[in-house]
Amino acid sequence: MVRTRLAEEYPGTAPELCELVHDTPFELLIATILSAQCTDEMVNKVAPAVFARYPTAADLASANPLELEDLVHSTGFFRSKAKNLIGMGEALEDRYDGEVPTELDDLVTLPGVGRKTGNVIRSVAFGLPGLPVDTHVGRLSIRLGLTTETDAVKAEHALNALVPPAERGAFSLRMILHGRRVCDARRPRCDVCHLNDICPAAFKA
Repeated sequence: MVRTRLAEEYPGTAPELCELVHDTPFELLIATILSAQCTDEMVNKVAPAVFARYPTAADLASANPLELEDLVHSTGFFRSKAKNLIGMGEALEDRYDGEVPTELDDLVTLPGVGRKTGNVIRSVAFGLPGLPVDTHVGRLSIRLGLTTETDAVKAEHALNALVPPAERGAFSLRMILHGRRVCDARRPRCDVCHLNDICPAAFKA
């Protein structure tokens, strides 16, 4: 029921629902690393310059750290992000012939990439099963009674049992959109929520 209603409210595929602007898996990987503790809007302002300056993994691997830090400065945590981006470029060059791998076990070995980022890449860039659990997905999953798990990995596995593989990426992105637009952490807009009649936390959070 939750999946169906979210799909009606936020139609589209995972690539269509993703708000990070990108053209390739490599660009999405850069954008997703930059999105940590940063809004998609800010990433979309910053990322194009990074894409243009470092179009390949080899270019990123040989980047000047100070130059890259300057480019990504406004996304926050710019030193660690620049370090992770360079390390990611090096890892792609050294282990994957400069290409972004598709398997989650491979993706999570890249600097700056955890399960959430890996699942974004799988579902959005490659059309493979992947259910990223960010703060919105985790919060809404508990409010909607889909799981009681507060650990992101455990929540991911619990949700995977409820969502068909082909729908996981889009489902996660719909939850994120709903969390941003309606189900706010502190002031959920239950009065306009199209899930309020089936949500155990409606008008209580």
